[in-house]
Amino acid sequence: MSDTLKDELRQIITEVTEVEEIPEDTPFADLGIDSMMAIEIVADVEKNYDVTISEEELSELTNLKAVYDKVQAKLAEAS
Repeated sequence: MSDTLKDELRQIITEVTEVEEIPEDTPFADLGIDSMMAIEIVADVEKNYDVTISEEELSELTNLKAVYDKVQAKLAEAS
C-alpha cells in the first residue's frame, strides 16, 4: 500500500469518525463506523481524489485496505 495515499485516506477517515487508530484490515463496523459515517468518508474521498464511487461499491468498502484498493483502481482507470 502506498504510504502517502494510505496515510491520506486514514486521515480522512479519522477526521470523519474521530477514531484515532485505523488499522488496514480491521472492519469499520468493529471501529464503530456506521453507514452515515461511511457515506461522509466516501464523499470526502470523491472530492479529494476526483473519483466517483457508486452505491454498490460503497458496500465493498469495509476497511481501510478496501478503500485504498478502490481509490487506486479508480485513479488507474482515470489515467
